[in-house]
Amino acid sequence: MEHGAAASAIDTSRAHPARMYDAYLGGKDNYAADREAVRQVLRAGPEVRDTARANRAFLGRAVRFLVSEAGIRQFIDIGTGIPAAGNVHEVAAQAAAGTRVVYVDNDPIVHAHANALLTGSGSTRIVLADLREPEAILGHPKVGELIDFGEPVGLLLVAIVHFLTDEENPVGIVRMLRDALPAGSFLVLSHGTADFRTEAALQAAAGYDQATSAITLRSHARIGAILDGWELVEPGLVQLPLWRPEGRPARPKELSKIWGYGGVGRRSR
Repeated sequence: MEHGAAASAIDTSRAHPARMYDAYLGGKDNYAADREAVRQVLRAGPEVRDTARANRAFLGRAVRFLVSEAGIRQFIDIGTGIPAAGNVHEVAAQAAAGTRVVYVDNDPIVHAHANALLTGSGSTRIVLADLREPEAILGHPKVGELIDFGEPVGLLLVAIVHFLTDEENPVGIVRMLRDALPAGSFLVLSHGTADFRTEAALQAAAGYDQATSAITLRSHARIGAILDGWELVEPGLVQLPLWRPEGRPARPKELSKIWGYGGVGRRSR
């Protein structure tokens, strides 16, 4: 285990959110326990698969915005998950070759897959660590190898903060990360919610109770509180497909299937 990590041991008998997310997206890097948990979630709320896909698309749009319009050339992606098409470094490189990316995840299996994918890449690193220990992430030597904290950073917390309980103080953790970044840095955040079809969403969330991390769904207002201190860029904190859509805007029926909000904020000072 790497220095500073607070990671779970490899255990394929227990579902892990990163591998469940891979299953939602149709990936193959998941195990029987993950697939059974996904089936339980989707029985309660089939919209979760649509939300996962919308979340992946939101990530791509946000990274393209940060590289192409905001000029960001270095990223810390916490809770990266199993590598899949459209990884952050791939999307960023299409707009600016050499953009630096440090991936962080607490699942040793994710770490192994990412290490295999990133072999030979000088502009990427993978760190085995946990969002619950932001100091370990910020002080990790692999982070220091690539990230210049004197220049703006793109901090990606995509579909990860909802795995923090209220007792684990997500507002404080995000604030600590924010305070380590210089002015001009950006935060990309997405988060699950029960604002739509509340009972079904809560039943679906119960499918994570036996996984390595339970999920805490939050309202728009409570997610907005996590973004305190960040100056939101237009259109603010919105349902995932509504954040700077590319192509045809989502129709109301499509939006009803998306149980997540996303937003991008800038640290102005």
